[in-house]
Amino acid sequence: MKKRVTHERRMEGMRRISVICLAGVAAIVLTACGGKGQSDENLVSSKKDSGEVVNLFGPMEKSNPDADNIARTAFDITVGMAEKEHGLTVEYRTYTAENYQEKTYDDVTLDRVRNNMDDLYLLNPDTIQILGEEGRLLDLSPLDSTRNLRDVVKTANTVDGKLVAVPQEVVAHGLFLNKDLFDKYKLSLPETPEEFLNCCKVFQENGIKTPVGANRWWLENFVFAQAYADLYNGGNAEAEIEALNSGKAKYSDYMRPGFEFLKKLIDLGYVDAELAYTYEAIEGEGKDFLAQKTPIVMAYWGAANAETAYGKPDFELKVTGFPSSRGQMPVMSITGYGISAEAEHMEDTKKVLNTILSDEALQKYAETNKVISPSKNVEVECIPALKPLYDKVMDNVYVLGSNAGMKVEQWGNTCLIVRKLLTGATVDECMAEFDKLQEESLKK
Repeated sequence: MKKRVTHERRMEGMRRISVICLAGVAAIVLTACGGKGQSDENLVSSKKDSGEVVNLFGPMEKSNPDADNIARTAFDITVGMAEKEHGLTVEYRTYTAENYQEKTYDDVTLDRVRNNMDDLYLLNPDTIQILGEEGRLLDLSPLDSTRNLRDVVKTANTVDGKLVAVPQEVVAHGLFLNKDLFDKYKLSLPETPEEFLNCCKVFQENGIKTPVGANRWWLENFVFAQAYADLYNGGNAEAEIEALNSGKAKYSDYMRPGFEFLKKLIDLGYVDAELAYTYEAIEGEGKDFLAQKTPIVMAYWGAANAETAYGKPDFELKVTGFPSSRGQMPVMSITGYGISAEAEHMEDTKKVLNTILSDEALQKYAETNKVISPSKNVEVECIPALKPLYDKVMDNVYVLGSNAGMKVEQWGNTCLIVRKLLTGATVDECMAEFDKLQEESLKK
């Protein structure tokens, strides 16, 4: 069994990925507490089904007709389209923390795919990468619906030349800015790291003690934006990734500028490292941002639409990309639906996925959830606050925080190494962590 990180890193990294990457798909925490176990009693039994049935394993149950969960409703609409079109039933097999007390959502999906217990799975980036390398996921590129995918989806979820997972939405992370405070101090929305530092300086000089509200999960986006701005937007991404995978180039050389930038934010007091380390996403820094005590936070696309997050502030909200040498840079994380390479109901499962990923179904999904579609043919009107981020994504300007084609897993590992910086590690010590991960990947 391949492992990319130690047990401690896996547990932390999986929790991070589960909560954030699937945030737009299900309003549910996809993790379990406690140590890691390997007991058969933690796996729901997989009986042989008769008739035209496709078994889906994911974080959510089928919603009731009167359910308020928009994400579930949107998915159910597309599943209903597939059931009607093909005359079959999609059975939901659901992860709950109560059923899997010793395992994270990602641990459970790994077990279930390896044991061929279901047909269709909703997968996080880390598990897409692992299962794709193990050859346990079907190549989806022959499906008609994948022809219209945005390049960002193909890049993120292709393993060994095979497209192994496709999402119903693309999650973009950005800076959430209080435009009123920027206008008050005559500041333009920052494009580069230098401009961002200057904005923080001006805010601090005018009595805002900590300009950047941060949590222990999302500071990594600053790193990704600076590390990979040129890689993903310079026209040579494939060659550069191959150099990283072969060891000819070092991840630490890419990551160093972003970590040096974060260290400067901490040293200058623009980020409170001690608080950031204890804060959960939005729950920690969100109150000060909404109270206009903090002008800058970071979050994912859907937080701008959700009234429980930043969807109803008392000021003008703008969501931009993170500062980079190429200007404001969205950071993308890609989940996806994958089919078991040995699915019991293979042909019916391909039909279902082909339908829910069709432009017609994705249009309904995007309109319901107000999200970025994986199809280049599907567009929805976004709120004014999201327009700066939306325009960048539509212009194919982005970096990936998760890329199954990179041998060193990005999202979870970078998050954990940033947390070492928050607790006092030097930039050199953090770079040594990346070098160690790269060395381990080269041995496999």
